[in-house]
Amino acid sequence: MKIQTNAIVLSALKHKDTSLIVRCYTQKYGLQSYVLHHILKAKKGKINSAYFQVLSQLEINATHKPNQTLHSISEVKLHHTYLNLQTNIYKSTVVLFLAEILQNVLKEEEQNTDLYHFIETALLWYDLHDFNANFHLVFLIKLTQHLGIYPDASKTHLNFFIHNKNNQQIILLNTLLGTNFDALHTIKMSAQSRNEILLEIINYFNVHLGDFRKPKSLAILHDVFK
Repeated sequence: MKIQTNAIVLSALKHKDTSLIVRCYTQKYGLQSYVLHHILKAKKGKINSAYFQVLSQLEINATHKPNQTLHSISEVKLHHTYLNLQTNIYKSTVVLFLAEILQNVLKEEEQNTDLYHFIETALLWYDLHDFNANFHLVFLIKLTQHLGIYPDASKTHLNFFIHNKNNQQIILLNTLLGTNFDALHTIKMSAQSRNEILLEIINYFNVHLGDFRKPKSLAILHDVFK
């Protein structure tokens, strides 16, 4: 079946030295995987490997074959061209972290327009605005809405989210639960508080999503945001 859809790149792994296996979250077909044969070998070609940086937003023409897990892409172009999302060292570190989270939590091979639109518009917002160290916290909390595990803000005092009942963390969490990206600049917290809250959010994902894995990029994120 020939298909055309927008797609967000989640990962691109080298396969047999010259090929790539690319996982994408597509607008029309949910999570899909594609193999691009010999893309790393050809000096010139219709498809360049540079398109497949993590969280790139693409328009693809592809062939989906029934009962196969790897499909093929025949044409690709950028749907959005980022200004600095993948070149700013701080933003690109967050991008790698969020891509790993999304690989963990996106499982369905079916359309979810609201979820796709959330990821798409959140990344565009981040690209167009100055770096903010709290972006990934609000992104993850908003992501829980689309995964059906959004915390009940009225019950944070019951210790279901924050393990140590630290009052300052609970106050910050309540603030984050009610914050939109445009208000990120109003949230002030230390690097230590940010890291502690991030660990709590990751634990929350782990509790509510059975096969969730702790992101390997978490250590890099902590190092960059010291």
